[in-house]
Amino acid sequence: MLDGFKKFILRGNVVDMAVGVVIGAAFGGVVGSLTKGLLTPFIGALVKLPDFSNLKYNVRGSDFLVGDFINAVISFLLIAAAVYFFVVVPVNWLLARMNKEEPAAAPTTKKCPECLSEIPIEAKRCAHCTQVVLGRAA
Repeated sequence: MLDGFKKFILRGNVVDMAVGVVIGAAFGGVVGSLTKGLLTPFIGALVKLPDFSNLKYNVRGSDFLVGDFINAVISFLLIAAAVYFFVVVPVNWLLARMNKEEPAAAPTTKKCPECLSEIPIEAKRCAHCTQVVLGRAA
């Protein structure tokens, strides 16, 4: 039972995914800190609100933390933009470069018009039915 679990864990894609999750979480923390510490106060200064993250509304004793929601939206947009421009675009570019389709090679055989068997492109007579074959392509 543990042998199967060990094989599952040590497969390359599981380890790669785990590394991606850890790096993604760390990146999310950095972007969250950037948003809360730099961008939100900058936006707050532009709209003459000193502490943007404390923006909230109180309705019947319940606090609606609008500032935290706006911070989360800004963080999400920054993370999505960073992932798109620094991961998706370069990977798509690399895949497009690696998967260039090579032009098809010139055919080396053709079909006999009489028996439809494959014969060499330069043949003038079919080896199977002895039909005379004209031209390069039939």
